Amino acid sequence: MAQDEVVARPRFGSPARRPRLHRPALRLADESDQDRARGAAQPPTAAQWAALAMLAMVLAAGFLLAPWTTGRFLHDLLFGLFSLVALSRLGAALAPTTGDPAPPLTDGELPAYTVIVALYREAEVAADLVAALESLDYPRDRLQILIVLESDDAETWRALAGLPLPGFIEVLAAPPGAPRTKPRACNIGLERARGELVTIYDAEDRPSPGQLREAAARFAAGPPRLACLQAPLRIEPDRRLLPAQFALEYAIQFEVLLPALSRLGAPFPLGGTSNHFRTAILRAVGGWDAWNVTEDADLGFRLSAEGFTMGLLRSPTFEPGPDRLSDWLPQRARWIKGYMQTFGVQSRSPPHWRTGTAVAFAVTLGAAITSAFLHGPLAAWVLTAVVLGLVNGGTPLLSLPDGSLLAVGWACATVAGVVGLRRARAPLRLRDIVLLPLYWPLHSLAAAHALVQLLDRPFHWDKTPHARRTGQAGA
Repeated sequence: MAQDEVVARPRFGSPARRPRLHRPALRLADESDQDRARGAAQPPTAAQWAALAMLAMVLAAGFLLAPWTTGRFLHDLLFGLFSLVALSRLGAALAPTTGDPAPPLTDGELPAYTVIVALYREAEVAADLVAALESLDYPRDRLQILIVLESDDAETWRALAGLPLPGFIEVLAAPPGAPRTKPRACNIGLERARGELVTIYDAEDRPSPGQLREAAARFAAGPPRLACLQAPLRIEPDRRLLPAQFALEYAIQFEVLLPALSRLGAPFPLGGTSNHFRTAILRAVGGWDAWNVTEDADLGFRLSAEGFTMGLLRSPTFEPGPDRLSDWLPQRARWIKGYMQTFGVQSRSPPHWRTGTAVAFAVTLGAAITSAFLHGPLAAWVLTAVVLGLVNGGTPLLSLPDGSLLAVGWACATVAGVVGLRRARAPLRLRDIVLLPLYWPLHSLAAAHALVQLLDRPFHWDKTPHARRTGQAGA
């Protein structure tokens, strides 16, 4: 490697220097009226309200005038939807994985890279986060890490001030403003980003050390319109029931469904962390929607609408799973609320939907929202039918097609879960597969909470608490 190849790259700081924590007067570029009209800050349009009102009136009239026919129509519609979801999971599980990795770049070929981490009340995990960031295998003179804090988060400021931060880590203060959300903080970091590539991590993340190098090589080998690469998110091993179900769900999403959509060239909702972007493209599309509480899902479809493509990495990022229902419920409710926000935003401009976009939109966002609301009622209906059948002397009240769909859906989810956990090199326990149908109805609790918040506090960000790792998870 020639010396002039190194000095030609931006130098972001020496790792031997310990910087002062500083609170620069950052300028967050105000969104234009046009930008806000396209995003989640804009309420439903008159056409969308009219469509919802028309749907409600049609259903009400149907149940009043022809209740049996209307009920049968809805039953058949939902039967087809869940059949599509089940078969799509099976097809994704049987599809081949991605091809060979891109050839690695030498240190002199690596571009400048910016990592953005938005924190709020994360004093307890600050030391773990800094250790994870310092473990990234990337030339320090080409690495810029921006930790963005709210100005009034005194505990996290003190925690970071007590750590020996290397010179490539800067701590920035988000200026007062609304909304106080993660995407707004990420946009503040994006304004200060000096890297050709940029990625975001969360406070609890432990990315693979070589993830930045793999992303840089993939971008260098890929087409110019490759805008984003998503790393697989993997939940650290935990034998408890809720974290195990969460890990199974992540394995299906990031190891099965997203690879299949990526191979088809279809857009997909990004994960909330470990998405890597070309900085120029991310700025060109306006960064993250600060008013959308699942800014990742929104951004994936916006990139597709602008004609850009996305891909997947192999190097994973490990996260701990929620171990209590009180932690899981607000997090899942925020995701469902953001999915509904994104669905509303994207449905304003359906002409930009190509065939692949529409299918991906239905399989991901549409199916996720619908199933979240229906899991609980359907589980109650099945349980009621089984109990009444036993009371009536064993006469089955659940039809053969409906029972078969339940069995097939469970089997398809099992196949996808087994394949996903195997690809993630995660432990597979029969208990987790057997109890999977008991986990699904919990989503309806989160969906009800999400709907109430969407109507009452649409931009409220439910904070997920994080604790220090015990050292036994995520090996």
